[in-house]
Amino acid sequence: MPCQQGAVIDQLAHDAQIQNEALALSSIRPLIPLLLAAGILLGGNGLQSTLIALRGAREGFSPALIGFMGTAYFIGFLIGCLTITRMMRAVGYVRSFASLAAIASAGTLILVLFIDPLVWISVRFLAGFAFAGLFTVMEAWINSAVTNQNRARALAIYRVVDIGSVTGAQFIIPVVGVDGFAIFAIMSIMLTLSLVPVSLGDRSNPSAPGDIKLDIRRAWSISPLAAIGCIGVGVTNSAFRSLSPVYAEQLGMSVTDVVTFITCGIIGGALIQYPLGYLSDRRDRRTVILGATVAAMVAALALVYLAGTDPLHNFVLVFIFGSCAMPMYSLCAAHANDRAGPGEFVLINAALMLFYSVGAVFGPTAAATLMQARGPVALFEFSAAVYLVLALVTGWRMVARSPVPAERQGRFVALLRTSTLFSKLTRRGRNPGKSTTDA
Repeated sequence: MPCQQGAVIDQLAHDAQIQNEALALSSIRPLIPLLLAAGILLGGNGLQSTLIALRGAREGFSPALIGFMGTAYFIGFLIGCLTITRMMRAVGYVRSFASLAAIASAGTLILVLFIDPLVWISVRFLAGFAFAGLFTVMEAWINSAVTNQNRARALAIYRVVDIGSVTGAQFIIPVVGVDGFAIFAIMSIMLTLSLVPVSLGDRSNPSAPGDIKLDIRRAWSISPLAAIGCIGVGVTNSAFRSLSPVYAEQLGMSVTDVVTFITCGIIGGALIQYPLGYLSDRRDRRTVILGATVAAMVAALALVYLAGTDPLHNFVLVFIFGSCAMPMYSLCAAHANDRAGPGEFVLINAALMLFYSVGAVFGPTAAATLMQARGPVALFEFSAAVYLVLALVTGWRMVARSPVPAERQGRFVALLRTSTLFSKLTRRGRNPGKSTTDA
């Protein structure tokens, strides 16, 4: 009899588990059109960033010009992050999305119709504004559709979509080629097609989010290390994203090797950030930040002095570089949130996104100027110098301030730097019970 009762209980538990999984899947299903559109946008944005550098070099644009195009993109991105919610309140989600996608798609075709540096700089500025708005609309929409029960699942799927689409889209370039009209047409088609799932797949009309409240002074006082860290990461990551294709091509790599080089850096950051986050949850986060900073600096120096022109050596070392450099933003954000008070999660992450964007504005131009004078390896000389400064700042803050008690540390959350609203998707990762610590 007890055996029969145990079997019945096991069967009921099994049925309940199946029912819960079915409910979770059904709750995710309405998000599929939005996630599909997000994948198209993320892939198209990553593809355009790489192609601008490669095609610009083919057209005779100097590294300094290509770097300034990266700066123009991030200026537009910063303005878009700060202003898009007003457009959403005025005309709604679908109209905002359609308008911005049209701007991005038309700008892509203008790039191939007018091979002129001033035109390309202007188009990249508009692209930065448009993509900041598109990602904000997308993430606000997804956030309005998820619940606490499916938030973690939706967030995990979104991250998979991000990595898969960004890395996968890169390999369209060697298949289609850098020269000619076709690659630009494909990018324009991708951006236009993102309208289809948004227009047809979701009939909801969520209310537009309010303006993100930015309190830069408060964010700085909560964690100077996180603020400086996000600025530094913005400088180096934007320089890498804008100019790594130039670095690889000037070393003599093929187009396929250039794309593989970029992909290795992105995948390294995606894979290693979770072990680093897990480690940072169990000790003073600043020691993990310091370790990652020093490791990124060493990897950058290895790319300068050891990699040479061998593609395989560069692939391995940029994987290590990306593994240490790319998770730094999320580590700094986690540290700031450990210091923040109740209700400050969104405020802090919006401010850190702003710090990152400010750094990203200056990174490409500064690195490109050095590359113009010293050659391609100056990209990683520049990165190593920035990480040296960050390591010194981290050491200073570790001496100046006591660590956060272990019981007050929240859970590490991997953050995308796509919009100021992304942090709303991750709010379950915050420990709401922590109080503000001294600044």
